[in-house]
Amino acid sequence: MSSKKLNNALFLVLKITVSGFLLTFVLRKVGLQNILSHLRKMDLRFFFLSSLIFLLTIALASLRWGILLKNSQPMKKLFSLCLIGSFFNHFMPSAVGGDAVKVYYLYKETGHGGSSLGSVFLDRYVGYVALLSIGLISGIAGFNDLKALGLHWLMPALFILFLSGSLMFFGLRVGRRFTAIADFYDYFHNTLRDRRTIGKAFMLSLMIQVLTILEIEIISLGLGQHPSFTALFVFVPLIVTVMMVPISISGLGLREGAFVVLFGLTGITAETSTAISFLWFLSIMTGSLLGLLEYMKHGKTQ
Repeated sequence: MSSKKLNNALFLVLKITVSGFLLTFVLRKVGLQNILSHLRKMDLRFFFLSSLIFLLTIALASLRWGILLKNSQPMKKLFSLCLIGSFFNHFMPSAVGGDAVKVYYLYKETGHGGSSLGSVFLDRYVGYVALLSIGLISGIAGFNDLKALGLHWLMPALFILFLSGSLMFFGLRVGRRFTAIADFYDYFHNTLRDRRTIGKAFMLSLMIQVLTILEIEIISLGLGQHPSFTALFVFVPLIVTVMMVPISISGLGLREGAFVVLFGLTGITAETSTAISFLWFLSIMTGSLLGLLEYMKHGKTQ
């Protein structure tokens, strides 16, 4: 086994271990039977509505990606690649994530490594800036509630940390000696200078993030719960941030722990928070199944 394959295998084992440990901890704390009783109460109409809204976010993300690519690729192809990427993210517990799959197929289509990598990265980047913006503005709106919890500093600190990291990364231009990386930076900076393109991408990102929050609200309503403004518009951005840390399988364990801690601060019980987390994940997986069909179709056309 090559060193690269060995490292990938070890990293996968680490992710499985982290997810397993965290899920075991949450389930022991909450009680499996308590969670199952909540899951059985779920109104499936709300569950499938959440899945449909997730597919809408995929469509909007495809449109955003197309804008960042200067509309050089057909929307249908980008939607297909986004579905495939989502399928890989949620069903394939490997070192190959959905973004890597999207970069690979786009590179095969265009032959431009820098713009393929850069567009996928920028797509994620703009989306996360929108998410942080929602959390920051909502944190200001809910300042008194957050101050009572002692968390009024959290969103501003996260935003400043993200901004500082961005300035350092793009200022240093790490790896610019390599042609593909240099092309990546050129694409990134050239696109950032196009205010019209970035403006459109950012507005679409705001819509996507609000719809993602709506998915969780709908799942909660299906369980008879009504999360507060703080839980949805301040804590969900924090939960998504925690899920992005690449040390677990599809965020399993990290997501449930974050829901229990943060939603618990707003008065939602641990078992209910865990049920919301699981059902949200399952609704996304349900929508992502279309990615398997697209992957099979895509393979036949290669």
